[in-house]
Amino acid sequence: MSLKFIKPALLCLTLSMSAPYATQVQAHGGLSLADDVCKLTIGPYTMHFTGYQPEATQEKEFCEDIPATGRTVVALDYIEEALRPLPTEVRIIRDTGAATEAKENLDKITILHIPAKVYPNGSINFEYDFMQPGKFVGLVTVGDKQEYVSRFPFSVGEPKGTSPFLIGAIAAVVVAAVVFFLRGRKPTKMSAT
Repeated sequence: MSLKFIKPALLCLTLSMSAPYATQVQAHGGLSLADDVCKLTIGPYTMHFTGYQPEATQEKEFCEDIPATGRTVVALDYIEEALRPLPTEVRIIRDTGAATEAKENLDKITILHIPAKVYPNGSINFEYDFMQPGKFVGLVTVGDKQEYVSRFPFSVGEPKGTSPFLIGAIAAVVVAAVVFFLRGRKPTKMSAT
């Protein structure tokens, strides 16, 4: 096999396998990573989101999914001064798969509730001990009449699965490589002995 065919094939394989990771900006509701800062969008406002697990990851921050079960410390810091006089409520619920939760069901699936109040210092800090892995939803509500709600799903202690896009890309590369290499081969003659 010629070296001039192997180099392009390896380049295509490498690019195909890395493409799914380059586009890993997944929809996590109002939570996004911008300029290495986690920002939570709530209507026209934004908050800085920081999470820690002192026992599991020491001082390493996380932005979206929580890496392990256990004690988790979360800080929400207001970015806009306009948030300081507005009441803010924080709630963590079990993810039931429903797009929205009815008020009567909300209390049944709530695992942490911080009632609405004004935070004049512009910072909300809380801890929660996640005992079991699973999928959850964070709800942050802002305003006198609860005008703005940010809903962001996250998981706790769940391994990152292999993306179906990655599996498809690998399969496509393998098929393309097999076709590419077999197409150039000449059939060998069978000799009679």
